[in-house]
Amino acid sequence: MTEMTYKRHAQWRDYLELTKPRVVLLLLLTALVGICLASPTWVGWDIVVPAMVGIGLMSGSAAAVNHLVDRHIDARMARTLRRPLPSGNLSPRHVLTFAALIGALGFVVLALWVNMLTAWLTFASLVGYAIVYTMYLKRATPQNIVIGGLAGAAPPLLGWTAVTNEIHPHAILLVMIVFTWTPPHFWALAVHRAKDYAKAEIPMLPVTHGIEFTKTCILLYTILLAIICLLPYIVGMSGLIYLIGSSVLSIWFLVYAWKLKFAPEKHTAYRMFTFSIWQLMALFVLLLVDHYVATPALQLAS
Repeated sequence: MTEMTYKRHAQWRDYLELTKPRVVLLLLLTALVGICLASPTWVGWDIVVPAMVGIGLMSGSAAAVNHLVDRHIDARMARTLRRPLPSGNLSPRHVLTFAALIGALGFVVLALWVNMLTAWLTFASLVGYAIVYTMYLKRATPQNIVIGGLAGAAPPLLGWTAVTNEIHPHAILLVMIVFTWTPPHFWALAVHRAKDYAKAEIPMLPVTHGIEFTKTCILLYTILLAIICLLPYIVGMSGLIYLIGSSVLSIWFLVYAWKLKFAPEKHTAYRMFTFSIWQLMALFVLLLVDHYVATPALQLAS
């Protein structure tokens, strides 16, 4: 396929798809919660806007590199066959240029209008996902998503440092929640798509250790997640609104994990995967609501 053909088919939607917008929006939600929880008062737009733009651009850059590196794998999997690169809508050179441009722009925004700590931490997260995970871990070990999940768990910390310019234990706790959530979230999808991953020769846990072992790991990680989700209340970071809401979500998630292990139906794994996305969103919204309800004397930041 020639470059001329790529240009003729490329549309703005193809470039948008490269950034994995739904994933980035979820990451930005966790970053926003990190921003808000870092201060007892409303955070000014002069921090919120550049922080969200910079983190979003660099997250989109990492996603585009993931598309570029995985283009041959994507062409062998039904779920990813129609992505811009395997479908021929974009050329690798255009994707690399796009990733470099938005990544550099995101770094500049963070460096100039937020702070250098956040800029470098976001860059480290980009490298962790786009290079360490995508280029090496994904193809090297069935623990790929566990180790590589740290990069995807970083946005709450990035949001926190955008406000405070320092790393706080409460921000690390938010990272722990996302980090622990990642394995049962992705392994549920891997169970549902085990044949696809086997066909693409990706050593996901269901491929290397079997589906039943993976289901056991999902259940154990879901139990661990439920425990870690209690910590914000235990350390005084949140109140009863979060405690009650997060407990309901954890029980619901555990029901899915238990059913997947002991009474699975045809689409249980995929339903658990879908629920896990809403669960994480709701969990961080609860943190946000609880934070502001528990802080009635809010004042607009100058």
